[in-house]
Amino acid sequence: MSYVAKQSAAIFGCAGLSLTAEEQYFFREVDPLGFILFARNVKTANQVRLLVDALRDCTGREDALVLIDQEGGRISRLPSPHWRSAPPALNFGVLYQTDPEAACEAAWLNGRLLARDLSGVGINVDCVPVLDLLFPKAHGIIGDRSFGGNPETVSVLGRATCEGLLAGNVLPVIKHVPGHGRATVDSHDELPIVETPREELEATDFQPFRALAGMPLAMTAHVVYSAIDRKEPATTSSTIVDEIIRGYIGFDGLLLSDDLSMRALSGDIATRTRAAMAAGCDVALHCNGELREMTAVTEACGTLSATAVDRHTRALARLGSVEPLEEADVQFEALMSGEAANGG
Repeated sequence: MSYVAKQSAAIFGCAGLSLTAEEQYFFREVDPLGFILFARNVKTANQVRLLVDALRDCTGREDALVLIDQEGGRISRLPSPHWRSAPPALNFGVLYQTDPEAACEAAWLNGRLLARDLSGVGINVDCVPVLDLLFPKAHGIIGDRSFGGNPETVSVLGRATCEGLLAGNVLPVIKHVPGHGRATVDSHDELPIVETPREELEATDFQPFRALAGMPLAMTAHVVYSAIDRKEPATTSSTIVDEIIRGYIGFDGLLLSDDLSMRALSGDIATRTRAAMAAGCDVALHCNGELREMTAVTEACGTLSATAVDRHTRALARLGSVEPLEEADVQFEALMSGEAANGG
């Protein structure tokens, strides 16, 4: 595993449906920890598989992380009809109110079916589940991506989703730690500031992350929690990372920044990267595929720390054999429609 220590502590996007010669050269030179795909990188299953193979070939590692946001609902980078159309998380939360057992089983099956689609094209990480709570007066950027407003419900359904993904040999990413749900603006566009007292955050927003602290990967929130750090968002706050994410929540897995090109963060891309790494993020996530920015991120983030190497190794160890699915689609639809409970 000594080669891992030389890897760039970055996960990068790419520009299009296939790699350019310049991208291939760059990725071979910098050896990023992994890659992330978006809608701009997706056309057909065969095309995605070839792209994933090309990305891994650049690193020489068959287990290089390849991420995607395949949540279901409006956040589905692999679209129908080529892939299954999964429901948004809130649908499971609604079902949980009347039939918790069916909702948990459906969430597990959904995770397992998501993993089937992803592993079919070589993707081994899904940036799911969203553990942010749903608040009525918050910005709609989270909305139905959340399982709901009750911390216990979100924890239970989030765990079922994670376990379904892991059963399908795909790593989940719990996000956005320690909680994006109260944000009244979209962090893609500007910096959210949450002024809720720490005691209330610990009793609500932080609870699902604490319940799932044993998961292998987490992604930070570009959100300021003024009761804890009045200046820096979680991604660039050593106080939030040390006291809350690693401390109160107890997460000891691989911590990814959210996308560093989002406008919630200030400064140029190198400044943002250095700030995230100094705060305690293990990996800098950069998504837009702009080569000039990726070069700056590489120089700013450095190579994986020894601690990050250990966390990465432990994450990969969660992947193993996969048992075949039998009539999972039918079972899932029956649970979501209520037919299973009615004997249909």
